[in-house]
Amino acid sequence: MTIKQNKWWQSAVLYQIYPRSFQDTTGTGVGDLRGIINRLDYLNTLGINAIWLSPVYKSPNDDNGYDISDYEDIMDEFGTMADMDELIAEAKKRDIRIIMDLVVNHTSDEHAWFIEAKKGKDNPYRDFYIWRDPVNGEAPNDLESTFSGSAWEFDEASGQYYLHLFSKKQPDLNWENETVRQKVNEMMNFWLEKGVGGFRMDVIDLVGKIPDQKITGNGPKLHDYLKEMNQATFGNYDVMTVGETWGATPEIAKLYSNPEREELSMVFQFEHVGLDEQAGKQKWDLKKLEMEELKQVLSKWQTSLGNEGWNSLFWNNHDLPRIVSRWGNDKEYRVESAKAFAILLHMMKGTPYIYQGEEIGMTNYPISTIDEVEDIESVNMYHDRLSQGYSKEEIIKSINTKGRDNARTPMQWDTSLNAGFTTGKPWLHVNPNYTEINVEIALEDKNSIFYTYQKLIQLRKDNPLVIWGEYELQETVANIFSYIREYEGKKWLVVANLSDEKQKYSSDATIKDILIENMPTPNDLKETELLPWQAFVVEI
Repeated sequence: MTIKQNKWWQSAVLYQIYPRSFQDTTGTGVGDLRGIINRLDYLNTLGINAIWLSPVYKSPNDDNGYDISDYEDIMDEFGTMADMDELIAEAKKRDIRIIMDLVVNHTSDEHAWFIEAKKGKDNPYRDFYIWRDPVNGEAPNDLESTFSGSAWEFDEASGQYYLHLFSKKQPDLNWENETVRQKVNEMMNFWLEKGVGGFRMDVIDLVGKIPDQKITGNGPKLHDYLKEMNQATFGNYDVMTVGETWGATPEIAKLYSNPEREELSMVFQFEHVGLDEQAGKQKWDLKKLEMEELKQVLSKWQTSLGNEGWNSLFWNNHDLPRIVSRWGNDKEYRVESAKAFAILLHMMKGTPYIYQGEEIGMTNYPISTIDEVEDIESVNMYHDRLSQGYSKEEIIKSINTKGRDNARTPMQWDTSLNAGFTTGKPWLHVNPNYTEINVEIALEDKNSIFYTYQKLIQLRKDNPLVIWGEYELQETVANIFSYIREYEGKKWLVVANLSDEKQKYSSDATIKDILIENMPTPNDLKETELLPWQAFVVEI
């Protein structure tokens, strides 16, 4: 039994836009809000219900907008608040909601609060952040930043350290301070009153941290803070909220998303994302993906939330490499493997997210030297690992596999210069394959990846089974991922061969109807052979 709240976001499909890389209208080489407005009809054709917008607030851009200096203003290169208001209004005309990226674990060190806080220990804003005295002349403890190095930065003027779990230009807010929480709530209401459709909450699982005990994720007060926020802000509106929660288990996810607890609509969990990493190491320490593990993890999240939580479904986002390059085959089976991953994910229970360019099968862009890298996380890791004795080759290999720039190369619109993204010099290199992979070509080809995504979105809109149906994993050979969805007497069988080889497959099911396929489905499933990356959904 699934939670049947019948909320709009339970049947919605979201599309994530990384504004810097979506569409530039001014020739600066950086995407902007006007560019998004100009492309709303394209997204409407795709069929999505909401856009998750990566941060567009004022920011010095140390971490591409995830370092905010003013929550109630727009970054100059993206446009103005008038543009933002127009985007919300124009999207609404097309029944598309705008989901803001809420970054409240930290601010920029150029935020007015931090500028005040640095003025001295008696400043009223000092306690908005987390300050500690040195211990034996050193940092307070050995907490590390996600972006390498210590999470403590020494402030000469006051002789104290401040905490930053990310870049030193991203000081962590002190959520134990009630005024901080109040200010955050006021800012959220500012956006809710503008008519946004909700919030994606950046690293929200860190706001309950207790740094002195080295607790960062899932601190003891975290859920109290979220309940308080819900009551003071989005709980009063018909909006959706999704928390970015890297360490979530199904049990933890229920705490966030059980409707009776009145916290969030859903969370992003990342258990499947780490399956090609060596256990207990960093994301850069790679291992081969075991298909059995992928099946078990995704299936666990399909069944274990039951009626006490809601799931989000994704392969890609602005922090992750492109799925078709990562676990698919972006060479000879690019189209087939991109469609197979789409079919597999979109027929599951939960709210699917499409990351810009995923719907046309955009790929990773391998680099050969660190000079080509923009991403602060990759650059810091490169220097960190060089000093530890890793070879340049192995570090570059890790960046090409897992680096965040892979997802951030500009959107490929057409065959014109810079893929139609900008008339200027793009802020990040355009993938040279844009002449073969772009929106214009995809829209002209009725068999393109784009139309597979469009059809999957329509199937979700037309069939309650996709939203509410039970899920059951099927026993198959390792490289075939197959499951059944069942609801009110209807049964759908989903089958995908996730490999470059033919695979033997057999099922006693009789096909009533073919709902979607990426190549012709066999008439009889009794003893058959699936072609590389073959995927289909049939009613049985």
